[in-house]
Amino acid sequence: MTIDQINAAIVAGKFSDSDLNSIVESLRYARGRLNRRVKSQLSVGDNVNFTHKGYTYTGHVTKIAVKNVTVRTVQGLFRVPAAMLTVVED
Repeated sequence: MTIDQINAAIVAGKFSDSDLNSIVESLRYARGRLNRRVKSQLSVGDNVNFTHKGYTYTGHVTKIAVKNVTVRTVQGLFRVPAAMLTVVED
């Protein structure tokens, strides 16, 4: 089943409430696993990119917290979920 088929099935209402709750829990688990994997690859001082409201920002990591990573950019400080970050090679 492709992602488009899954999305179409959800929108069409083909899943029960318990099925939808199971999907939500699976997504939370996968998102948490992705955040942990990305955070384990980051260090304070790393240069990173992220997109916010259609703009791409580049900055450096100043703090790695439990849920978010603080990134200092020219525009200011941003608290960003780790999964949204891409490390920029120097």
